[in-house]
Amino acid sequence: MAYRQQLLPMEKVFRDPVHDYIYIQHQVILDLINTSEFQRLRRIKQLGTTSLTFHGAEHSRFGHCLGVYEITRRICDNFERNYPTQAPGDGGWDDHERLVALCAALLHDIGHGPYSHTFEHIFHTDHEALTVQILTSPETEVNQVLQQVSPDFPAQVAAVIQKTYPNPQVVQMISSQIDADRMDYLLRDSYFTGTNYGNFDLTRILRVMKPYQGGITFAMEGMHAVEDYIVSRFQMYMQVYFHPVSRSMEVILDRLLERANDLYQSHAVDAEATPVMLLPFFNNDFTLHDYLRLDDGVLNTYFSHWRDSRDQILADLATRFLDRRPLKSARVDETTQPLIPALQKLIEQAGFDAHYYTDTNDSYDLPYDAYDPKMKKPRTQIELQQKDGSLLELSTVSDLVRAITGKVSGDQRFFFPKEMLSENAESDLFKPIYQEFQQYILNDRLVVPH
Repeated sequence: MAYRQQLLPMEKVFRDPVHDYIYIQHQVILDLINTSEFQRLRRIKQLGTTSLTFHGAEHSRFGHCLGVYEITRRICDNFERNYPTQAPGDGGWDDHERLVALCAALLHDIGHGPYSHTFEHIFHTDHEALTVQILTSPETEVNQVLQQVSPDFPAQVAAVIQKTYPNPQVVQMISSQIDADRMDYLLRDSYFTGTNYGNFDLTRILRVMKPYQGGITFAMEGMHAVEDYIVSRFQMYMQVYFHPVSRSMEVILDRLLERANDLYQSHAVDAEATPVMLLPFFNNDFTLHDYLRLDDGVLNTYFSHWRDSRDQILADLATRFLDRRPLKSARVDETTQPLIPALQKLIEQAGFDAHYYTDTNDSYDLPYDAYDPKMKKPRTQIELQQKDGSLLELSTVSDLVRAITGKVSGDQRFFFPKEMLSENAESDLFKPIYQEFQQYILNDRLVVPH
């Protein structure tokens, strides 16, 4: 029996709080789960610093990847049962595509690093490029498993991740405005953060999802389930992903790694606190092996060492991060943006290095945006299929979605040390500085003082 078609003698299951059971039916999927690169995802939190705001959000990228696999498996089952291809080019589902879709779903996030987005920003890594490298490099266990399907199979799975795979149905299952990735993380993040914003009717959406020649569409009668998904996504971004405390902890993490890097570059790092496993990234000369050694625990161990650093900024930032002492923030707009240099000057006078203790942080997202080919990265629009087979773009028939289409949601914030809002300065020296600073802050906003 060809490895491509090899099914397990009896399907295996993972018990999952979101999907109940995750069903593993193919030998290749089980083998991929058991690779060292995939097991590493157990040691990387899905939401990074968000667990410092929502304490239940300790879930890992391992669980999320299994969830994306499971939703993709259900989509394939639905397509094969209800919309199988009858003739080439008829827009039906060819179940020979199942394995590449399942493997791409399982492995789509395998290139994420510890505290991934902050780490990427400091060290200029790219998790999607690293995912492709993990899939295609002969030195990885993942590649060796994929090679057993066929010599070109790793490149096929990588093409799905890169959105260059020739079948748009497979690509859109994994990456579109309503895909297995987004559907799992909304449900999973909602569950583990203890919020209800991300809940939507997954069963109904999968039921009305249909393949067609240009990709994936949704039956017109499923419009309200799709609307519910769009609103859930909007609410999760506003209430969870853009939460100012989570963003504050990201700023501290960003500055902590930056300070460690700056000290290394200036040869001022303590010998006993040298982060050996981060040196390839400080030197901008890392291998895939170097990258795969890292996880959240490795970084947290270095942060614990840095608490005792002779460098006061490094030690203080490490302590703030580990002990969850977030920066405060205030919303900024075009009229108050010019005030920031004056605030940074006051922060310097109070004894803080403004470069390491302040930041202006944007968080903006479009909850739904109709397809615009002129965009730098045009989004795949959500199509609804009528009884006669014709397609309508979602926002043209949904008043609710039209109301939020193209609306940018989020805010811009100026982050600064909490001490600047202190009523009781440690010494009379700082009291007038604090009082002057506080004139600029009113009800979570930056204001022009009277």
